[in-house]
Amino acid sequence: MPQEFDIFRNLHERLVSGGFEHGAKLRAEVLREEFDCSASTVREALFRLSTLGLVDFQEQKGFRVPNRSPAKLIELTHMRILLESEGAVMSIRNGGIRWEAKMTAAHHQLSHIEKRISGADNRTEYIELWSDAEREFHQTLISACGSETLKEMHARIYAMFRQQLMVSDRRFGFISENIEHHAQILKAAISGSEQMTRQKIHDHLARHLTGMTLDA
Repeated sequence: MPQEFDIFRNLHERLVSGGFEHGAKLRAEVLREEFDCSASTVREALFRLSTLGLVDFQEQKGFRVPNRSPAKLIELTHMRILLESEGAVMSIRNGGIRWEAKMTAAHHQLSHIEKRISGADNRTEYIELWSDAEREFHQTLISACGSETLKEMHARIYAMFRQQLMVSDRRFGFISENIEHHAQILKAAISGSEQMTRQKIHDHLARHLTGMTLDA
């Protein structure tokens, strides 16, 4: 029987990577059979996910996956730019060679996967790999900021941001842009240019500020 944390982690990953459709009802009575546990254990995990903004809960109506929302995507993008830019600048100041090495390694992994995606006929097999590598790159970018609060807030915003894009992300229509953007962010960060790093992070996320990417 899976532990409660394992159920929480499993549902969290599926909620941000397209394991459930937007607006889908999440029935504890159904999920309990999948996890071979009690419905109350599933409900507890769903309540925790609702506090992170990844599940909507209403009395008498239960749990649902949040719907896609252009307005919400714009709001999350603004917050992500603010947190990521500040975290990256603080990491530039505090990180040193160890952080630079981690950044280079994270980018090498992400770049390799994105280039494979760019030339692939079947891109669906890369969704999970890309999702993990992209998250690792951006988390590494802010990892030396010295603020656990900033990192925790960024992780929450990042997850909700990814959830809003989980349909359009699976098409990988942005992949050529991303290869260039991630390389530019790395170059700016490693060079120690705070202003350029802020600008490249903004440029990377700017296409989401219209909300139109939900329909891409």
